[in-house]
Amino acid sequence: MPRLSVLSHQLTSAAVHLEQVTKTYPDGPNTVSALDAVTLSIEPGSFTTVMGPSGSGKSTFLHCASGLDLPTRGRVVVGGVELSGMSADTLTRFRREHVGFVFQGFNLISHLTVSENIELPITLAGLRLDEHRMRDVLVSVGLTGLADRLPGELSGGQAQRVAIARALVAGPDVIFADEPTGALDAATADQILRLFRSAVQDLGQTVVMVTHDPRAAAFTDRVLFLADGRFRGELRGPTVEAISARLIELGR
Repeated sequence: MPRLSVLSHQLTSAAVHLEQVTKTYPDGPNTVSALDAVTLSIEPGSFTTVMGPSGSGKSTFLHCASGLDLPTRGRVVVGGVELSGMSADTLTRFRREHVGFVFQGFNLISHLTVSENIELPITLAGLRLDEHRMRDVLVSVGLTGLADRLPGELSGGQAQRVAIARALVAGPDVIFADEPTGALDAATADQILRLFRSAVQDLGQTVVMVTHDPRAAAFTDRVLFLADGRFRGELRGPTVEAISARLIELGR
């Protein structure tokens, strides 16, 4: 895996670092900037939210920061590895081994059981998850007794727990969650957010979540704000009231 020959302390101490990241897309004869020279770092072992008005660049941020897409300009470093310049195959392997994903729609494989869905990243790497490790994972996310069920037999909250377990199982550098509670009722959403919090506190995991919900964001350590593709500041120890006020300022 290619690594930067010289990395500053800021980069090596960050789980995710974006440096002057710009992402443009064609718009007829012109181009539009979804991200515009964004520079920021996310600490290891933290729970961070990315928020902003519609069209602020949140989804593009997640895609570039996670290696789902490459920026037009700038550098993205995840776990000390610079993603720029990687081939598509190398980037795919890197994501599989170092990055976990949790999406609003769960993205489970309908014909695979709970345990098979959880094990999928390990299987794709040509490895197997031993029985004891699988049992520990199922216990940790509250899925004991459900290993042989299919996704269609699960509630929304249970399906999201499977997605979180799948993201955790390979021990990634970072988990990126895109609106992970958007399809859930409030009580179930709180359970999922507490599960993320437990992963951060108990496992030292780094979680980066994109959401539009101030209540969900208030569960996290830090909120990063985007507007018009630019980084517009942050809140640490956020509250629902402070987040909502900042979003109004940004033109929510």
